[in-house]
Amino acid sequence: MLTLKERTEFMQRLADEHPNPKSELNYTTPYELIVAVALSAQSTDKGVNIATAKLFPVANTPEKIAALGVDGIIPYIQTIGLYRSKAKHIVEMAEMILKDFGGKVPERFEDLIKLPGVGRKTANVVLNVAFHQPRIAVDTHIFRVCNRTDFAPGKTPDDVEDALYKQVPPQFLENAHHWILLHGRYICKARSPECERCPIAEFCNAPEKAERLNLDVSTKEIVATKATKAKKAPAKKSTAKAATKTTTKSAAKTAAKKAPAKKKVTAKA
Repeated sequence: MLTLKERTEFMQRLADEHPNPKSELNYTTPYELIVAVALSAQSTDKGVNIATAKLFPVANTPEKIAALGVDGIIPYIQTIGLYRSKAKHIVEMAEMILKDFGGKVPERFEDLIKLPGVGRKTANVVLNVAFHQPRIAVDTHIFRVCNRTDFAPGKTPDDVEDALYKQVPPQFLENAHHWILLHGRYICKARSPECERCPIAEFCNAPEKAERLNLDVSTKEIVATKATKAKKAPAKKSTAKAATKTTTKSAAKTAAKKAPAKKKVTAKA
């Protein structure tokens, strides 16, 4: 378990990487954000941004989404996964926002999770990003980073979220979601974590880190060694062998010449 000083340093290094973090989803209002986040389930932010770039100019309020209806929305979002169920959810969400919340996105967690298509993660993203509340939404990137580094381990996203509220120093809570997510998305990646450029590597004991760093170091050494040998070693080795062979042959010839001579003298004597 990291000490408070270490946890502060851990978060400060992530903060230094992204001094002004923000969501990578495109939006201009809390309602556009909640729609974008609802559409992002099992989809990339890039894919959602492509869809909302077509949808929002046509319908970006609860009134317009409800009027457009499911069949009217599908053509705009059919490039992303699960688009049929997502279209149904955002229409039902728009209708509930109009009916129960006066057309405005609610600012309480308990109200948000009542909306169709809105789970714990979506509610936390909206509260954090749109309303600047110190909430942490645990997605696949945050779940991976927290377990891989052992900073806030947990078996489920809810476990990790609870651990993060305890582990993250208060001054970092508002942007912790962004910092850890961006670190997981661009450095602590699932298949090829870039440990060699990780600012928090010293706090991590993951097997992937040892593997990655050992591979990186050995690769550099092998390349350097091969280059050196190619330039110097072969030439020296050949010269040494040639010299050895020449010396051996010369010695053998000399011995062969001298030995018979001595033998003849001895015979005469």
